[in-house]
Amino acid sequence: MAGVIAAVGTANLGQSLCALLEGEVRFDMSCAYLFRFDRPAVLLHDGYNGGVPAKTMSAYLRGGYLLDPFYVACMHEHPAGVWRMSELAPDSFFSSGFAISPDLHPCVSSTHGSLVEEVGYIVPLQAHTAVVFSLMKASQHGPFTDAETRRLQALQPIVSKAFEAHWRLRPEEPGEAPDTPGSQLESAFVDILQGQLTDAQRYIAKLLLQGHSNGSIAHLLGISEGTVKVHKHNIYQRLQISSNADLFRLFINYISATPR
Repeated sequence: MAGVIAAVGTANLGQSLCALLEGEVRFDMSCAYLFRFDRPAVLLHDGYNGGVPAKTMSAYLRGGYLLDPFYVACMHEHPAGVWRMSELAPDSFFSSGFAISPDLHPCVSSTHGSLVEEVGYIVPLQAHTAVVFSLMKASQHGPFTDAETRRLQALQPIVSKAFEAHWRLRPEEPGEAPDTPGSQLESAFVDILQGQLTDAQRYIAKLLLQGHSNGSIAHLLGISEGTVKVHKHNIYQRLQISSNADLFRLFINYISATPR
């Protein structure tokens, strides 16, 4: 605890929190990101232990994070607390391009390969601004147990208050985030599709990239699955592609070529 208090406002906060948690829970990697709507993500703590290629980290920070369920949850004002990735992810997320891509997803590209589980603390800071502090386990070590999850939940006030105090003392790139999110603002989604798709089609393409199935999109938008399929057909036709995988490749190519 003393180490955590001393690290608030410094670059060592994430490392100090890991030292506290390592005595309570087994994990293989950790990270902390500052997420703000329509502004670049900021890596506050790199606990990947040198196992993630620089190219993958660069692609994630250039725009790959926009497909991360933790980012999406933060931008939708998800309640603070400890959340499993599986609780936040759309229904088809774990078979999506992002979830399995070694070029974009740090966990998949790490020396541990695909991790069995990621658990994250969501710490809201202001409107559409939050820190996510994540712990990850490699597949050979099994998922977080119920006892470990309860311990993480018990420590949640410490983690949250530490990052809240850190933000007040040392906000990264200070400035107010936009008050009202709109689909037209997330530039990495808009620029790649601008002029080719309607607003409705761009939003559906965004949901597809984030890992939503036809049924999930239909439920979110209050339309039939048949209507979603028509939209997908028109999206594919306009972009001259034939699958979700092709759509993901367009996204990858865009962020790989776009400086931030």
